[in-house]
Amino acid sequence: MTDGPHLHRDSLPELGRRTVLRGIGVAAGVTLLETDVAAATGDDGDGPTYRLPPLPYDYDALEPHIDERILKLHHDSHHQGYVDGANEALRALAEMRDSGEFDGISGVKRDLSFNLSGHVLHTIFWGNMSPDGGGEPGGSLSDRIGTDFGSFGAMREEFSAAASAVEGSGWGTLLYDHRSDSLLVTQVENHDELVVQAGTPLLVVDVWEHAYYPQYENRRSEYVEAFWNVVDWENVRGRYESACAANILDDN
Repeated sequence: MTDGPHLHRDSLPELGRRTVLRGIGVAAGVTLLETDVAAATGDDGDGPTYRLPPLPYDYDALEPHIDERILKLHHDSHHQGYVDGANEALRALAEMRDSGEFDGISGVKRDLSFNLSGHVLHTIFWGNMSPDGGGEPGGSLSDRIGTDFGSFGAMREEFSAAASAVEGSGWGTLLYDHRSDSLLVTQVENHDELVVQAGTPLLVVDVWEHAYYPQYENRRSEYVEAFWNVVDWENVRGRYESACAANILDDN
């Protein structure tokens, strides 16, 4: 499976193509914290554009858990590719609106869904990690994890199992479900398949091969376990509290 930069949705195997920007897009207003939004979006005068946010740490800051060469390629090449792909899709849509010709719109919408979702998830992923990470969460997030999963250990076990078992490429996620006011561990295939509607990702781990080759080779589970050593629980807690405060559902 190709997972190089500047990807198009049609380059991937058919997995159902279930909608455009589903849950990730629905919760876009709370998916990125304010500081992330400033770094990940812009305006070039021709409408919304996206840009690559800088890493909040040096490329080698997460070693030995995540290798410097992997992090540099992952951020500078792969993430940049999703940014470029999302912007290309926006330009194509703008041209369609100007011309009034919408032939091929389904492919452009798929490219937008795939690349923009990849951009959003990667932006969360960088913020979820820190060279001072690891341990367990505290405060309100710890309490909610205890309520919804029984213990932090139980949540971690389910998260690791789900992430390691993603079919093909994708993500393991801990999200806040606005409808049920609860936390869920879910899987995302590619960047935009199996997404839960009205769910805001709080903690994500990238299990595309580019996230852990060549350091871990085919030992995805080992990489997922190493990920826990760099999780920035203050970042995750902040995302949880922001998600809880957001009202994205109309219950009237």
